[in-house]
Amino acid sequence: MKETKFIDLHAHTLFSDGVLLPSELIYRAKFNGYDVLAITDHGDISTVDFVIPRIKKVCQELSKHYKITVLPGIELTYVPPALIKAMVKKCRKLGAKIVVVHGETTAENVPPGTNRAAVLSGADILAHPGFISDEEAKLAARNGVLLELTTRSGHNRTNGHVAKLALRHGAKLVLNTDTHGPDDLMDMKKIKNVIDKSGLKISDYETILKNAASLARLRSR
Repeated sequence: MKETKFIDLHAHTLFSDGVLLPSELIYRAKFNGYDVLAITDHGDISTVDFVIPRIKKVCQELSKHYKITVLPGIELTYVPPALIKAMVKKCRKLGAKIVVVHGETTAENVPPGTNRAAVLSGADILAHPGFISDEEAKLAARNGVLLELTTRSGHNRTNGHVAKLALRHGAKLVLNTDTHGPDDLMDMKKIKNVIDKSGLKISDYETILKNAASLARLRSR
């Protein structure tokens, strides 16, 4: 790769279960060489009204001061599948530029049907979707929902499966960290590890990076 750019569209602050203030997370990302960061704290019916406007405000201010593109977002987490589509719409109205849905990871007990609801909801990214089905991967491709490969321990166990089905059905991939603390931030060692264990080549990261960059540009408007 001629130039390495870090685009990470899934990260958490102390507005949910992260350990850093948004300002510290943003500066640390800038220091680590990030071009784009999305702050996507966990949210549900009870919290999105509180979290999204505050994240939106800090992203606007610190994008200017630190010269890094920071996108306000949300990760809808454990929302009943029947409510996901309406929640995505609500989060957009509140100012979330990147809407992630917490997928059916094998590391946790997520409500069955979450993956399917997510790829039909208008969300941007289905995070750590576990053993996503062929049908769900097809729907993700059809609806432009990016399937996440993750550096996050536990959630990353099914990266190979996700990559395989995405390639099979033409779904686009994105590589995120699901950062909760400073040691989780992206670097080339982590990226290469994920790519290798997913059965991909490092050249595939260029395509994955383009997917993330295209989404970031679209949502920055």
